[in-house]
Amino acid sequence: MRVTQEVRCPNCGSYAERHYCVKTEITQTQCPTCDYLMINCSRTGKVVEAYAPGLYARR
Repeated sequence: MRVTQEVRCPNCGSYAERHYCVKTEITQTQCPTCDYLMINCSRTGKVVEAYAPGLYARR
Protein backbone atom coordinates (compact mmCIF):
# COMPACT_ATOMS: atom_id res chain seq x y z
CA MET A 1 0.00 0.00 0.00
CA ARG A 2 1.28 3.46 -0.90
CA VAL A 3 0.08 6.71 0.69
CA THR A 4 0.75 10.09 -0.95
CA GLN A 5 0.72 13.36 0.97
CA GLU A 6 1.28 16.97 -0.10
CA VAL A 7 3.84 18.74 2.11
CA ARG A 8 6.07 21.81 1.97
CA CYS A 9 9.58 21.27 0.63
CA PRO A 10 12.21 21.69 3.36
CA ASN A 11 14.62 23.07 0.74
CA CYS A 12 12.60 25.77 -1.09
CA GLY A 13 9.20 25.91 0.66
CA SER A 14 7.05 25.11 -2.37
CA TYR A 15 4.64 22.18 -2.50
CA ALA A 16 6.26 18.73 -2.66
CA GLU A 17 5.01 15.12 -2.54
CA ARG A 18 5.72 12.62 0.21
CA HIS A 19 5.12 8.94 -0.52
CA TYR A 20 4.87 6.32 2.24
CA CYS A 21 5.31 2.70 1.18
CA VAL A 22 3.92 0.56 4.00
CA LYS A 23 5.32 -2.72 2.69
CA THR A 24 8.97 -1.60 2.47
CA GLU A 25 8.76 1.06 5.24
CA ILE A 26 10.28 3.66 2.91
CA THR A 27 9.38 7.36 2.83
CA GLN A 28 10.21 9.41 -0.26
CA THR A 29 9.91 13.20 -0.37
CA GLN A 30 10.40 14.92 -3.73
CA CYS A 31 9.99 18.48 -4.96
CA PRO A 32 9.54 19.19 -8.69
CA THR A 33 10.40 22.88 -8.23
CA CYS A 34 13.94 22.60 -6.80
CA ASP A 35 14.70 18.92 -7.56
CA TYR A 36 14.91 17.99 -3.83
CA LEU A 37 14.85 14.27 -3.03
CA MET A 38 14.99 12.47 0.32
CA ILE A 39 14.43 8.73 0.72
CA ASN A 40 14.59 7.30 4.22
CA CYS A 41 13.47 4.36 6.32
CA SER A 42 10.22 5.11 8.16
CA ARG A 43 11.09 2.75 11.00
CA THR A 44 14.68 3.80 11.78
CA GLY A 45 14.86 7.26 10.18
CA LYS A 46 18.10 6.39 8.38
CA VAL A 47 18.66 8.14 5.06
CA VAL A 48 18.80 5.80 2.05
CA GLU A 49 19.34 8.49 -0.61
CA ALA A 50 19.34 12.28 -0.62
CA TYR A 51 19.79 15.06 -3.13
CA ALA A 52 19.24 18.71 -2.32
CA PRO A 53 20.71 21.24 -4.73
CA GLY A 54 21.57 24.48 -3.00
CA LEU A 55 22.21 22.88 0.40
CA TYR A 56 25.83 22.54 1.36
CA ALA A 57 27.44 20.52 4.14
CA ARG A 58 29.06 22.54 6.92
CA ARG A 59 32.82 22.50 7.04
